[in-house]
Amino acid sequence: MFGISPMQLVIILVIVVLLFGTKKLRGLGGDLGSAMKGFKKAMSDDDKEKDADADFVAKEKVEDKTTGNAENAENAENLENTKSTVQQTKSEHKENN
Repeated sequence: MFGISPMQLVIILVIVVLLFGTKKLRGLGGDLGSAMKGFKKAMSDDDKEKDADADFVAKEKVEDKTTGNAENAENAENLENTKSTVQQTKSEHKENN
């Protein structure tokens, strides 16, 4: 159906070299190679960061489960204290105005 023979590839390559010249093609190849190298480095660095973050998150979850109910009760008590303080402040503000 659709195939490119080696002879057609050679003709295309010759036309490209004639249009752009060897200096531009060499520079383009170098830029493309350095871009690919940078991309691969960024991907591997990202994978290393994810692995390090995954270990850190897993340790946090284990610690949270061990302190569980006592910590939740303390947070709920602090929330109630904060709500009552806000209500008192609002009522004092209304009385002053």
